[in-house]
Order: sequence, then structure tokens, then C-alpha cells
Amino acid sequence: MNTEAAYAIGTLGKKWTDGDKEIWFQQQQKKRSYFEEVVTKLDDLSADFIIEQYGNLLYDAENYPLYALKSANWLAEKPVILVTGGVHGYETSGVQGAIRFLKTAAEQYQAQFNFVVLPCISPWGYETINRWNPLTLDPNRSFFDNSPAQESSAVMQYIKTLDVEFLAHIDLHETTDSDNSEFRPALAAKDAIEQKNWNIPDGFYLVGDSKKPQAIFQKAIIESVKQVTHIAPADSDNKLIGVALAQFGVINYAARDLGLCMGLTDAPYVTTTEVYPDSPRVDDESCIIAQVAVITGALNYLLAL
Repeated sequence: MNTEAAYAIGTLGKKWTDGDKEIWFQQQQKKRSYFEEVVTKLDDLSADFIIEQYGNLLYDAENYPLYALKSANWLAEKPVILVTGGVHGYETSGVQGAIRFLKTAAEQYQAQFNFVVLPCISPWGYETINRWNPLTLDPNRSFFDNSPAQESSAVMQYIKTLDVEFLAHIDLHETTDSDNSEFRPALAAKDAIEQKNWNIPDGFYLVGDSKKPQAIFQKAIIESVKQVTHIAPADSDNKLIGVALAQFGVINYAARDLGLCMGLTDAPYVTTTEVYPDSPRVDDESCIIAQVAVITGALNYLLAL
């Protein structure tokens, strides 16, 4: 199936104009509250984590402060773990999974690791349930120098100010049915380029960095997640979302070349999670628990090195 068909905005075969992009933006509506569902939960973590505002997004009179949490008992000799969520704001379990990890599981690892957690990188996207930001930019294709995406640029600037070496970076995402029903058709219309749709994998999978795939690390995470939810089987071509399987439940992307968040640092261990919340075999809670299992599985592997 291809997505080169008429879309409600723009002219078939022509890239969106600034006017088309503005029409798209004006059609977006707030569907939930970043402050109620995310920010208020951070206050409960202030005993164990330093809460830092690392940026501010101002979109159409809406003001979104951006927050990071750092281990309060930071020690220079401990390795540093970066966890990011909500790069795509509509991917709910990534945001809530990062917060749930901090609330329920981080304490048992605080003596061994320093943590830096950015739970919701794209709060406007979270509220409007969007992959793009208001300028129709995909933050997870925008992690490069002089990025036009405020969300990505703010993260990169903050990470530079920390001036630390990261051992691992875990980026929490979802793959939803709306990828095929809305976001890929919109992308095809905006860029006037055919976008192939793939069957959305029914289950959890990981995306590693093809430049440093760390196969055993990825396998350890898959084994952890298997305890709480099912892993996506490959399609008939032995692929997931059009990419050849590296191992069961794992594909690899060239993270930095594509401007992906997981290419943000020089950490030797990186992974991007993909939960499938539209599966009849899961619910919202099990998706959040799966994200937590990713982080704990990764940490357990690193502790055993």
C-alpha cells in the first residue's frame, strides 16, 4: 500500500506551502493536559531527583516548560544513564513509562548509576496527540546541529551543558495504528513523496543503532520485556516496518545519520523501544510496565558486565 493519494490538506504531487502547514496547525486541538498528566507527577519525585527546567516552548500563546530529572545522589564515579520519553508526544507509554520507572524502580539502581531522565520532550505533541511539532517537523528526525525543531535543539543544548559521558541511552517510543492511518499519509502529502505503509507489528520490538548494534544488550532487553508482554513476530519477509530483522524483536537504524534521538550521545549502549498499544493483547498499564521492563532489563545487563 502506498500513501500517495489525496489528503485533506495541500495539492496532490506538490509539497505543502507555509499556508498548508498553518492550516494543519490550526486544525490541531488539545486532547489532554501535559501539566495534569506529566508535570504534576514530577513533584512527587523531588526527594530523590533534582528537577531542572532545561527549556521552554512557546507555541501559539501556549507555554510549555521542559523538565529533566537528575539523580540527587550524583557521584562522578558512577556511570550515567540517559532515559528519554515523549520525543513523539503522542506515544503515551514512553512518557508515562519514564515517570513510572522513576517512581517504582529507579531506587534499587541509584547506588550503581546516575540517571538523567527527560520524560516528555514534546509536550505540545503530547497534548494534541501528534508525531510532529506545530511546524510539521518530526523531532525524532531533527537531532542534528542547528536543528529547526525547538524540542530537539533544547535537548541537545541541555545534554551539552551536563558535560558527562553516558554509558547508555534508552529512548522510549510506541508504534501505533495511527502511523498508517494518519501520520504517514500526512507526511506523504507534506513532502509530496510516496510513503510505503507496512503492517504495524503486533507486539513489542526494539530499534538498535546499526553503527553500534550491541546485539547481546538488545537481546537482554527483549528477554526482560518478554516477561510482561509479547514480542512482535517478523512479517513474511522477515522484516519489521520494512527493515530486515537483526534478531528476534530487533531491527537496526543508522541513528545519527537519520537525526534520531538515540544518536544524540556517544553512549556505547543505545536502544529505541517500540510498544504497540493498539494490540488486543495489551492495555495502557501493560504498555507502561513494558517500558519499565526495558530500562530495568538494560540496567541489569550493564550491572553484569
